[in-house]
Amino acid sequence: MSNLKKNSSENTQSSNTSSASSISSSLIRDLGKLNLTEERLKRYADEADTLVSTRENELRTKAKSLREKAISKTLSNIKRSMEVDLCFVLDCSGSMGPHIAAAKDCILQVSNYVKHTNPSIKLRVGFCGYRDHYNGLNRLQIFDFNDQYDQFTQYMQNVLPISNDDLPEDVLGGLNAAITQLNWQNSTRVLLHIGDYPPHGRRFTSLEDDKYPDGDPNGLTAESVLEKMQSKNILYFFGKITDYTDTMLEIFRSIIGEFPVFDLVGGDPIVLVDKLIKATSSSITIAVSLTSMIGSNSRDSIYTLQQRKLDMDPNEPNWDILPLQKGTLLWYCIPETLDNLKNSKYFNKSNLFSKSFSFKIASRPFSAGVEKYAYFARDVKSKPAKEMVMKEYLKVGERNNPLEKYLEAVEVSTVAHFLSMKFNLIAERKNISKVNFLNVKLLRCSSIDVRTRYYAIEPRLNAEYKRFNVNTGVITKLRDTLEAFAHFTYEYTEGYLVVCDLQGIELIDEFLLTDPAIHCIDPLRFGGTNFGEKGISELFLANHRCNDICKKLKLCNV
Repeated sequence: MSNLKKNSSENTQSSNTSSASSISSSLIRDLGKLNLTEERLKRYADEADTLVSTRENELRTKAKSLREKAISKTLSNIKRSMEVDLCFVLDCSGSMGPHIAAAKDCILQVSNYVKHTNPSIKLRVGFCGYRDHYNGLNRLQIFDFNDQYDQFTQYMQNVLPISNDDLPEDVLGGLNAAITQLNWQNSTRVLLHIGDYPPHGRRFTSLEDDKYPDGDPNGLTAESVLEKMQSKNILYFFGKITDYTDTMLEIFRSIIGEFPVFDLVGGDPIVLVDKLIKATSSSITIAVSLTSMIGSNSRDSIYTLQQRKLDMDPNEPNWDILPLQKGTLLWYCIPETLDNLKNSKYFNKSNLFSKSFSFKIASRPFSAGVEKYAYFARDVKSKPAKEMVMKEYLKVGERNNPLEKYLEAVEVSTVAHFLSMKFNLIAERKNISKVNFLNVKLLRCSSIDVRTRYYAIEPRLNAEYKRFNVNTGVITKLRDTLEAFAHFTYEYTEGYLVVCDLQGIELIDEFLLTDPAIHCIDPLRFGGTNFGEKGISELFLANHRCNDICKKLKLCNV
């Protein structure tokens, strides 16, 4: 294919200088047959559950109509996901006095924090306190959901720590009561469980001081309780105080998959309140972001992602026993102007670059998101070998061309990279942290079973990975620089798009990000995470609060 460029241009995202070898005839043939525009329009129509086969102009009209309907449905789901039920499930035995006081003191501060960072979130709060069977009528205390936080605070004045006759507690009874006796109504449902001892039974503890070593005297099991929780789409979070709950957490994970665990070890009351505020706020934003992302796909339950993670292998593979594989990398030339960026036809085959690539990939993914699996990989020709991550879409669609979908992912990354370069030119002069995006390429290869497979491939980030905001408008970790960067992309492109879903690592004077999403007034670009003009107005402009970085950049108030 004559218009496929080899790795000879300086206008690339990569500094890799390895020479390009001949491109496989099968790739040239696949690219030759690929009509990017037509395939993309067909996929957009197909993803809206309708197959349309017609000429390009008619296909564009129908695909746009279907995308706009799908976006409207998604935005309705997102709006519902901002309505949150938060239930504290709290061990109220004798040792838990400081944590009961912290729960009472934190709710108003949590509410104010949520209003400041995510004003669209509406919160109801409830409570279920549990002790033990020995405590009789005082075994449970329940406060049903309410959005009057002063009433919650007043109720908590009457919740007192009461001792019992052994160390394990009626954990399963408390969870079961919270799940079945409170009036869960809102779309996002958060259960924050805080306790220092496990349930009764040898399955959970080797403590000799257990009056019910055979398990719950009422016949409750972890499976029966947690399956009820799953059926109601209630998300579980845990505040850890002691190591006595470690076995319980392992058992819970085996049933419902991974869930966040927060350090709530006591000590200074002020420090404890601060820890609980952060744990509660994080629980809310994590749950809202997950509900809003999953909720737009009716085929997925809220626990689909956690269950996927049961099949992950988080450990580094033994590279010595993995086979060497070969493939071809593809990436786009970076646009030189804003007009290039706005022109969807710029991202066509004539602006693709390529080179051969030798690699090894782990046999199982180490992580999974809503859209992709992620695998450990190595660029074996580099000296020393470079640590990489290869990402594979969970779903492409049987009727769709996967090459087109992966090229679209590279296009999103290229656009974000272009805008970050423009941002950094100003940031450097004004002493603002830089925002950079990983160099993402498409990898086409033949797998061991001779199937053609595609991946997005990027350097591995060897630091704590954080998600700062979501394309649904939720801010999970507030960073003024990143909120200002999103604002900058909107203003620089003259309202054409906003780069969002910012995630990656935070360094001293730089953010290194990957997997962004883009909301754009053209709904036929940037994939299913583009929520169009309404996404810009309802998810970004309606929630953005200009900060000091916005002012430094002289961005207009929105």
